[in-house]
Amino acid sequence: MISDFTALRAQLANGRTSAATALSACRAQAHSAAGKLAYTHLDTHENHADRSAPLHLPLAGVAVSVKALFDVQGWVTHAGSKVLQAQPAATTDAVAVARLRAAGATLMGQTHMVEFAFSGVGTNPHYPTPAAMDALWGRDLGDVYVPGGSSSGAAASVASGSAWLGLGSDTGGSIRIPAALNGLVGFKSTANLVPLQGTLPLSSTLDTACAITRSVRDAITAHEILAARRITRSCAPLAAWRLAIPSTLMLSDLAPAIAAGFTRSIALLRQAGAHIEEIALPELDALPAIHRRGTLAAAESFAWHEPLLAQHGHNYDPRVRQRIEAGRHMSAADYLRLHQARNDWIAQVNARIARFDALLSPTTPITAPLLAAVAPASALDPAQDAARDAAFVTANALLLRNTGVVNMLDGCALSIPCHLPGELPMGLMLWHGAGRDDALLNLGLLAESSLLTEALRQGAQRAQPLHC
Repeated sequence: MISDFTALRAQLANGRTSAATALSACRAQAHSAAGKLAYTHLDTHENHADRSAPLHLPLAGVAVSVKALFDVQGWVTHAGSKVLQAQPAATTDAVAVARLRAAGATLMGQTHMVEFAFSGVGTNPHYPTPAAMDALWGRDLGDVYVPGGSSSGAAASVASGSAWLGLGSDTGGSIRIPAALNGLVGFKSTANLVPLQGTLPLSSTLDTACAITRSVRDAITAHEILAARRITRSCAPLAAWRLAIPSTLMLSDLAPAIAAGFTRSIALLRQAGAHIEEIALPELDALPAIHRRGTLAAAESFAWHEPLLAQHGHNYDPRVRQRIEAGRHMSAADYLRLHQARNDWIAQVNARIARFDALLSPTTPITAPLLAAVAPASALDPAQDAARDAAFVTANALLLRNTGVVNMLDGCALSIPCHLPGELPMGLMLWHGAGRDDALLNLGLLAESSLLTEALRQGAQRAQPLHC
């Protein structure tokens, strides 16, 4: 079994497979019953220039999916909405897309996403919702669970085997949440490292262009391409790093499965030599007060959507429209005070965590909800629709809670799988403030190896990538 695109590239280099064979296998998965729901548009032109990219390019032979809020030349950037479907096709690629193409990637298609990227659950009433998958671990989940959002199709494409890398965005957890719920790796870099030109915005302050992959070493390659920079590599052992667990907020109201998985993961890391300290981080409890008059995502999304809402508001997902409309009544003073409060809060948090190399938390406090419990309204049963809306609000708030802290911090974070065979997928999140990307990725290689060793011992079906 090929574990990730790093392993695929090795097979291409030694002639054990070809780019055409690898891409053909991905296309077959994209057209399968499970795989096709990951996409809202599949490329039917089979870009031969990309297929024959020189093998020395880092993504030659690698299939990549693109979230539908990135411009791709010749495709309509609809962001999962009905409102934008009649817009002209993009005439140029977004910077992130152009960098992937230049690295030799073949674009499979546009992926399913939450309308305008404004939810962590992954549903969209305009398109069938792809199910959460756990293809890497060889399990059949049986029941249909939500994929997480907003980069729902990005995760589904990678988990189903139609792409090796899913380009997406993360404003409050939209890469890390679906990565965790699908048993994948999601890296949210420091926001300003990857240009957002050619990307439809949700929050100009919080948006980050980043990717979902099958391994941390793939995440490193993806980040180096997207950010046009090199990660400083380290082979220092786990014992050389200073790690902390913030007990405030991040460990509250955990589902029993998440609590057990997180406790087990920490124990495994300690067995591997990690020194981990539990700390209080009271600043996290201040976030509700900071957001008392509204959020940056609400204010900035409403400013962008106001003209569209006036003309096409009836065509929006009602759940998404409600979240955008929350910014309508924020004043300019509210918005400016929110930025100042955020800056002050970032300084306080960074001062408290500066002596650590990374913090450890569950990526999400719950596992994936059943799709039937939070599905979009059907208008056939008002009572059921009301119950689903209420369940959606609760699930959305919980899914975004831990990950959103990092976006508010202007930080970086890595989610790696930490479940065992027989368990629903869940993620361990390594995180810190801005500019700590290299340390997190190096630590992620070590943590991934420790957690995966135990999963393999328990019977997981996945090859072990080497980190040094």
